[in-house]
Amino acid sequence: MRSLPHRRAVTALWAVLLALATVLVAPPSTARADVLLSQGRPATASSTENAGTAAANAVDGNTGTRWSSAFSDPQWIQVDLGATATINRVVLNWEAAYATAYQVQVSADGSTWSTIHSTTSGTGGVQTLNVSGSGRYVRVYGTARGTGYGYSLWEFQVYGPDSGTPPPVGGGDLGPNVLVFDPSMSNATIQSRLDSVFGQQESNQFGLSRYALLFKPGSYNVNANVGFYTSVLGLGRSPDDVTINGSVNVDAGWFGGNATQNFWRSTENLAVNPTGGTNRWAVSQAAPFRRMHIRGGLNLAPSGYGWSSGGYIADSKVDGQVASYSQQQWLSRDSTYGSWDGSVWNMVFSGVNGAPPNHFPNPSHTTLDQSPLTREKPYLYVDGAGAYNVFVPSARTNSRGITWAGGATPGSSIPLSQFYVAKPGDSAATINNALNQGLHLLFTPGIYHVNQTINVNRANTVVLGLGYATIIPDNGVVPMKVADVDGVKLAGLLFDAGPVNSPVLLEVGPSGSSASHAGNPTSIQDVFFRIGGAGPGKATNSLIVNSDNTLIDHIWAWRGDHGAGIGWSVNTADTGLVVNGDNVLAYGLFVEHYQKYNVIWNGQGGRTVFFQNELPYDPPNQAAYMNGSTRGYAAYKVANSVTTHEAWGVGSYCYFNVDPSIVADRGFEVPNTPGVRFHNLLTVSLGGNGTIANVINTTGGPASGTATIPSYLVSYP
Repeated sequence: MRSLPHRRAVTALWAVLLALATVLVAPPSTARADVLLSQGRPATASSTENAGTAAANAVDGNTGTRWSSAFSDPQWIQVDLGATATINRVVLNWEAAYATAYQVQVSADGSTWSTIHSTTSGTGGVQTLNVSGSGRYVRVYGTARGTGYGYSLWEFQVYGPDSGTPPPVGGGDLGPNVLVFDPSMSNATIQSRLDSVFGQQESNQFGLSRYALLFKPGSYNVNANVGFYTSVLGLGRSPDDVTINGSVNVDAGWFGGNATQNFWRSTENLAVNPTGGTNRWAVSQAAPFRRMHIRGGLNLAPSGYGWSSGGYIADSKVDGQVASYSQQQWLSRDSTYGSWDGSVWNMVFSGVNGAPPNHFPNPSHTTLDQSPLTREKPYLYVDGAGAYNVFVPSARTNSRGITWAGGATPGSSIPLSQFYVAKPGDSAATINNALNQGLHLLFTPGIYHVNQTINVNRANTVVLGLGYATIIPDNGVVPMKVADVDGVKLAGLLFDAGPVNSPVLLEVGPSGSSASHAGNPTSIQDVFFRIGGAGPGKATNSLIVNSDNTLIDHIWAWRGDHGAGIGWSVNTADTGLVVNGDNVLAYGLFVEHYQKYNVIWNGQGGRTVFFQNELPYDPPNQAAYMNGSTRGYAAYKVANSVTTHEAWGVGSYCYFNVDPSIVADRGFEVPNTPGVRFHNLLTVSLGGNGTIANVINTTGGPASGTATIPSYLVSYP
């Protein structure tokens, strides 16, 4: 008999030999886990049992929520993966109501389907199905129920093989067009760089360059003149962390003192001790002024008091007087002013300390004591260790004044390491991969061509653009869609239509969205749309909002009236904004020159605080600008099915300079019902080029004549 120690030695030897054999014959360990493709993707179904069992519940990663159908056959649920993918596994986590007979099907277009799995003996529970196929859409098609109830899934998971592409990495540098200044730099060096950017951008209205000029906390003795596609931003947690002793200035010398084309520029999150006591910000559309502290006065008109057509201020403090002078219209929201002076056509104040009293139309001031719901725009800052973060302010209800009056703005921080920092040249596939990995998205300044839709599917995702990052769709794709989820924040983007018609440039929530987001709405802030101007562009709609409770906080949707690619049959666009969601709230709608209704509001409970519109300049004749038997299209259409809607401080202008004999029958078109109420409306004919016959429906007006005198209406009905 062998001794025990000898047995142990033999056993150890065999273990060594076995390990060596395994190393020699086993392939390298390259296996990768399958990738979950379906979570958070848009999902639809043939029916739902009730509002709490929507299709989206089956792809939300939460086994405490479910989709359930009506109690009949057949029924289906499908998920849109966003792009064609290889599919090798489907996991069905059935609730008690399961299918005994069903197929798993795939489709490239959502209409023609191929079956990759079929059974007539389903057992319910958790079923893992190894399949083989590819498609953009995957659905479960049930034909026989296992119970007397409908079909119900806790989770519907679709997997595909890992492509081997390394996962995207968050953080990184901000690219060559973000210039960062700190107090250790000489003022002369900083001034030279500011002047160089302004020299390039002062009149570069349709150019390709984009810049963000960032100031770290500290004090600077410089003058920042702000040209096209330029953002001047402080990197403190609060505006007073960065002080400019000089100015952050916009004037109109490049255009002969006329500021009506001072578009696409911004300033945010810093304090200014203005030279001479007053800072000048003579802008028109798409030029937000946010989180600013002016330690003096603010002049909104250009030198010489030429016309300007702005504008927008939010979460800002002006110690002295804000003087609007020749500004045609303006929205001030949740700010504090020493005082306000001036009125042309439409000055609106919502939640502003120091606002003038509501005295429309003489002067044309519309004043709301509080803003019903607000959430300030996310912003970039550096922490005490010098690391970049994005701060997301908290929502406020019935708000008034600045968020930083008592110290730092309430909210939460997200480190830049949790953002994919996109740069021009990144593909939509790369960006989607980053979003699918759970990263937020920061667009650095530049032009982004996309050949497929960027899909924002995860709740609470932040998508932030710097320096007017511009997204252009190729081949008529929809450049961006947002799922019907809570709390997505979109801010600081310019969507520029491509030469092939896109059905829409930004869609928030798929058609038929019905989930409530009252506690955590998606927000759209400083997001702008352009059709033509930089070149030929076409888009049927610019922005469609299907999600309920969405917060719109300053947009400019512009069908170009000048620049390249301009013409009635060249830069075609029907509608700027379509709202299908319920309880959508909008501040600062600037929507101009669309060929049909500029705004269509189909959802219930909508509210708008400030609306500025110009009807299209270029209809060739009245026959080309007819809505059935109605002459022209209203600027703002509330659907006949709507029973509750309210708007304050809304104006529409006409300038039919191709054929001044053209008439638009009305500026606003709404159902005659007590729940649809408009306050402080106006229409204007600019220089008598055309006529708006009535302000709203058949009430008020006409706006006509070369004197450019508005037709005002205090309330409707």
